[in-house]
Amino acid sequence: SVTAALIALLCLSAPEGVSLLVPQPNINATVAQNILLSVDCSCRGVATIEWKHVSSRGTTKIVEWRSGNYVNISTGYKDRVTVFENGSIQLLNVGVRDAGYYFVTVTEEHGSNIYGTIVVNVYEIIYEDLHFVAVFFAFLTGVSAILICFMWLCNKSLHLFQKKTHKLTASNTEEIELETIEC
Repeated sequence: SVTAALIALLCLSAPEGVSLLVPQPNINATVAQNILLSVDCSCRGVATIEWKHVSSRGTTKIVEWRSGNYVNISTGYKDRVTVFENGSIQLLNVGVRDAGYYFVTVTEEHGSNIYGTIVVNVYEIIYEDLHFVAVFFAFLTGVSAILICFMWLCNKSLHLFQKKTHKLTASNTEEIELETIEC
């Protein structure tokens, strides 16, 4: 509701010949995803559209174009940006560095400006932690299996040793008994 009110306020305060609508002012994405920074701008004359990215690292100009012919994409975004006639852009293969504020400026040929903002949050999926837990669990399972086999082997060896000791004790007792009887 606040977003809709801001969009309506922007439309009402816009100069007569320029209008700009930002349908999705907040975008959440994950690393390596493609995102569409969607706007809908209209202008009576020829409009110049400019996109900038503002983050903690500073302000970077992404692209600027005139409807119909002129497109100037910054070198850092050359292979990652697709431009659409309605003023929208698509960012391909986003990274954490792409998080921040995206400002679009639409300028009419007579000098009238209108501005829009989109906030982009890019989240990193951390597989390393899950991978570590899986490997550690597999390691513990392997060690447990080895220890169980070792305990079984020790138990069997102890029983064999006890049987041999019992036989030796029994045979020694018989010899002692036989010796005592012979006297």
